[in-house]
Amino acid sequence: MANMSPKRNVMPTQAPDVRNKNFDEVALGYTAEAAIDEAKRCLGCKHMPCVSGCPVKIHIPAFVAKVAEGEFEEAYKILSEATSLPAVCGRVCPQENQCEGKCVRGIKGEPVAIGRLERFVADYHNARADAPIERPTSNGHKVAVVGSGPSGLTCAGDLAKKGYEVTVFEALHLAGGVLVYGIPEFRLPKAIVGKEIDGLRALGVRIETNAVIGKTYTVDELMEDMGFEAVFIGTGAGLPKFMGIEGENLNGVYSANEFLTRVNLMKAYRENSATPVQRPLRVAVVGGGNVAMDAARCARRFGAEVSIVYRRSMEELPARREEVEHAIEEGIEFRLLTNPTAILGDDKKNVTGIRCVEMELGEPDASGRCRPVAKEGSEFELAVDCVIMALGTSPNPLIKSTTKGLETTRWGGIVTDERGLTSREGVYAGGDAVTGAATVILAMGAGKTAAAAIDRYLKK
Repeated sequence: MANMSPKRNVMPTQAPDVRNKNFDEVALGYTAEAAIDEAKRCLGCKHMPCVSGCPVKIHIPAFVAKVAEGEFEEAYKILSEATSLPAVCGRVCPQENQCEGKCVRGIKGEPVAIGRLERFVADYHNARADAPIERPTSNGHKVAVVGSGPSGLTCAGDLAKKGYEVTVFEALHLAGGVLVYGIPEFRLPKAIVGKEIDGLRALGVRIETNAVIGKTYTVDELMEDMGFEAVFIGTGAGLPKFMGIEGENLNGVYSANEFLTRVNLMKAYRENSATPVQRPLRVAVVGGGNVAMDAARCARRFGAEVSIVYRRSMEELPARREEVEHAIEEGIEFRLLTNPTAILGDDKKNVTGIRCVEMELGEPDASGRCRPVAKEGSEFELAVDCVIMALGTSPNPLIKSTTKGLETTRWGGIVTDERGLTSREGVYAGGDAVTGAATVILAMGAGKTAAAAIDRYLKK
């Protein structure tokens, strides 16, 4: 029987005053009963608007219907036809702007909780899967994938399923890219990422870590000397941006990338971590995106008083609503319509504060958002001992500078066509290395598109 409730099933979470002191996962997941009840809210629309909002084109009504029937493994099979990382997507995709944003149930109520159902199905399968994954027969073609983030892993998985001999080259000592260094444990447990990567290895994907393409090998060497017939570049966008204001070189100023890498990849929150991080008392996080929320919530778990400093209003804040709500619940203060003008320090070059100016919204700028304008005479100082800059990132120039004939934009993004093909024959790219910092699922969609294009190219 259909569930016509306008409200979705609530996702249980850790209590805010408990979770802001630990790095355990915040959201606890649906029970089987809650998942079935939520799945029954789906109307099974024939025109499937939800699928049009999914960058990897999961057949959402089909997998949700199987959940409603209690056929969870069948639901997983449908998911795995389109995505290699369902447990990841179910946790970190901005479904509210994609599949759920297109859901008909959202017109007069809340949309079906598609992301929560995807997470449930993936977790159910991963907790019970014991049969070995069948490795496809090799088709004799070799493909190199540069970077083991979401676009690279997706491209590798799709190609491996078709019988390609895929090697992934990862610069860090652990595979996963932004999934392991950027997204906190309390949003995406690293054991889940590891489980998904183990599934790719079982398909035959070879992963070589500590391999910096542009240093260890170049793209040209991969193709000319090592026998790879095609290369996919999915190196992400890991070069942090700063404001260029006074004091950014003081002790206690971090890019969000550095801070999150130390915390997430190197486990700096543990007492015995070999890569420590400052244990601040008062933190200002500059920025309003998901990365800013992640950095702020990590700092809060160190016991610090944390302020988000953002130059626009709450309505323009680009972070996911759920992450903003969780941050507020955890005691993080939002200093909106506020912009830093300088970072202050003492004689020992340690951060002591941040000078800010109040802003007001003016006319819309090129992004369509109202342009913030400083209020005259509104400067004030905020006492902090740590400042985290979460202002976005751009692609590292290493690939560009070491690859012959690779066209890039003025800000460093690799230029591709709609297939992901670059200006070099046989070289494809996707994800943040092309678009600049975006979402996990958009990067996965780009990896999927490129894998299909590589398959067509090598079968010519």
